[in-house]
Amino acid sequence: MSENQAILKLDQLNKHFPVRGGLLKRVQNHVYAVNDVSIEVDEGDSVGIVGESGCGKSTLGRTILRLEEPTSGEIWFKGENITDLSERKLKKFKHDMQMIFQDPFASLDPRQRIGDTIEEPFVIYTNLSARERKEKAIKLLREVGLDETHYYKYPHQFSGGQRQRIGIARAIALNPEMIVCDEAVSALDVSVQAQVIKLLKELQDEYDLTYLFISHDLGVVRHFCNKVLVMYLGNMVEWAPVDELFDNPIHPYTEALLSAIPRPVPGNKREKIQLRGDLPSPSDPPTGCPFHTRCPIATEVCRQVKPEWREVTPNHFVACHERG
Repeated sequence: MSENQAILKLDQLNKHFPVRGGLLKRVQNHVYAVNDVSIEVDEGDSVGIVGESGCGKSTLGRTILRLEEPTSGEIWFKGENITDLSERKLKKFKHDMQMIFQDPFASLDPRQRIGDTIEEPFVIYTNLSARERKEKAIKLLREVGLDETHYYKYPHQFSGGQRQRIGIARAIALNPEMIVCDEAVSALDVSVQAQVIKLLKELQDEYDLTYLFISHDLGVVRHFCNKVLVMYLGNMVEWAPVDELFDNPIHPYTEALLSAIPRPVPGNKREKIQLRGDLPSPSDPPTGCPFHTRCPIATEVCRQVKPEWREVTPNHFVACHERG
């Protein structure tokens, strides 16, 4: 794949969960978790996906990996449409797409030795012998800052940071091209976060990885990512290179997020913006612009018409009637 070629393309991707009720458990409503997401991710990118809890960012990551089945739209990976592939046909792509989960303990089997956990992808996807699997597992442990003795231990014998390193070792076992990091450092202490972020960057250089980095910590996103997608109530509201987004946010929701950063960010002189009202339910989203119920500059057109996704400056996109 040539430099800067899109490794991932989403075209009007939707994920809606049915809400069933009554004696017959009929579908009575839907939770609109992801709505018409269309982005391109270039090889080698680290794309931050940010927004409040419930904005759909984790569901988007899981849908891209086909851990959740999309309701509609298309997922293109390395030039092939993987949206409707059967599990058997999808298997050849699975080793190229991996995930690092938020809770490093819950993602590990407490009854399984660490060595067996890391070897599991080799058992599923390769014909390596037991000796070869063990050698590779020990090599992976060393690459993430652990050692051979950890091969024989169990998850409860490790700290949170060490468990996340184990999760990373398992994720890179099959030399993937893309990894979705779902709040991968949010459960860690700040000092440990920095160590894990440094490790992820080193592995990106070594393995030519592309990251989708789902996070609510905008300080970490600015340090780690080169592009950012801002989501609100399952919808895209802004996309830009990371410095452009932080220095020149356009959407009022992006401005509010950046104003709430709890620690100083270079150039951040914004006063905190207090959004009015509560986050609407994704099962009953507002008409028009989904943000208009909390937006400080909303007009009548915002309440009636959903804004178009448009490019306001090169590679800086926004969905807003009043800005740009």
